[in-house]
Amino acid sequence: MSENSFDLVIIGSGPGGYVAAIRGAQLGLKTALIEKSKTLGGTCLNVGCIPSKALLHSSEMFHFVGHGAAAHGIDLTNLSISIEQLMAKKDKTVDQLCGGIQHLMKANKIKVFNGLGILEGDSKVRVRATGEDTVLNGKHIIIATGSASIELPFLKYDGETVVSSTEAIAFEQVPKQLAVVGAGAIGLELGSVWARLGAEVNVIEFLPVIAPTFDKDVSKMAERLFKKQGLNFHLKTKVTGIKKSKGKQILTAEKAGKVIEFEVDKVLVAVGRKPFTDGLGLDAAGVTTDDKGRILVDAHYQTSATGVYAIGDVIPGPMLAHKAEEEAVACVECIAGQAGHVNYDVIPNVIYTDPEIASVGLGDSDAKAQGYETKVGKFNFAGNGRAIATDATDGFAKVIADKKTDRILGVQLIGKGASELIASTVAHMEYGGSAEDLARTVHAHPTVSEAIKEAALAVDGNALHSA
Repeated sequence: MSENSFDLVIIGSGPGGYVAAIRGAQLGLKTALIEKSKTLGGTCLNVGCIPSKALLHSSEMFHFVGHGAAAHGIDLTNLSISIEQLMAKKDKTVDQLCGGIQHLMKANKIKVFNGLGILEGDSKVRVRATGEDTVLNGKHIIIATGSASIELPFLKYDGETVVSSTEAIAFEQVPKQLAVVGAGAIGLELGSVWARLGAEVNVIEFLPVIAPTFDKDVSKMAERLFKKQGLNFHLKTKVTGIKKSKGKQILTAEKAGKVIEFEVDKVLVAVGRKPFTDGLGLDAAGVTTDDKGRILVDAHYQTSATGVYAIGDVIPGPMLAHKAEEEAVACVECIAGQAGHVNYDVIPNVIYTDPEIASVGLGDSDAKAQGYETKVGKFNFAGNGRAIATDATDGFAKVIADKKTDRILGVQLIGKGASELIASTVAHMEYGGSAEDLARTVHAHPTVSEAIKEAALAVDGNALHSA
């Protein structure tokens, strides 16, 4: 095999791409990874999941010191924050993880090419970089180029006033007035960050609820709790544009036929993401997409072009890093003749606000819409000893089960640490566990996880710690 010929060529080094590369190397495939950016890790590690979580953590600590420390007898005066140092801490976290991926590539003998990967058909991928292009031959090619922020045609990004999440994780100072368009995960998370740091935040959402992918009781509690933290919500409201008036930036919107105006320093547009396939050469390679620009694949992630596969945000399904990672492993295992598989019914979804919101499987409303007769158990964190001891009483656990079989159909959580708590319920659902299985699983005491056990007990009216 020549120097530029590989068993596996992967375009994109995000969670899907770099994990696919590692799994390929583990299975003995000569592997190449192509990345157009200077650093590996894709959106998730560089400007998405990781930096936003670093900012969420730092801002949560700042908010606690200013609003919660006194109740613990901690006296702090002259509280201040350095945005420069805050950003430096975030950047250090990103650098450490990106460097870790670089180390993993070297340790697994994966050849990394920097440049734009372009499909040319006949098992060829051109790496377009500064200077001379390089053409790679790949017996198998995986597209893992991720996604990009959706731009509104009447509210185009300018990188200064109207921004995407990429700019919103790197403001040089706290905006006095921040408008957030969209009340999904990105809007709520970054809106929370800047509200804690002192910005006046207005969240504008076209739908009647925030966090619309969750059950209404979860969304309503989240709205109430976030309002207490200073977020202002404008629901059933449609943003129409931005204008200048008397030297000020004004975001315009409509609600119930009336015009609403918001004075803004920054506008974060967080209305979703779209597959990133610009300049990839899909047409030339014969790769078919749907009306949303997503690459169509079969059960083994094979596209319409022989030897070309796709995973992650560029194909249908939730745009989540852990979904991309699981597809990466499954896809490469299929290429290697193994039985790669992803259980799409148990992919957890998380919003990393405070409290966090997490779910897996079907919500109660979705289960009923699919024809299930459900039974539901709920338990409020206010009845949990560890939650009381740690000021984490906001929220609840909710278990949805099939009334006929008792099989767990879904779990929804809102509360401190929900992103970690959801994992145990995913495990139960993975083997088709019942609400009784979850209820009879021993949970350590005192832990917040006991709230999940109580919710499972409550499915059949047997909760022990609620009246």
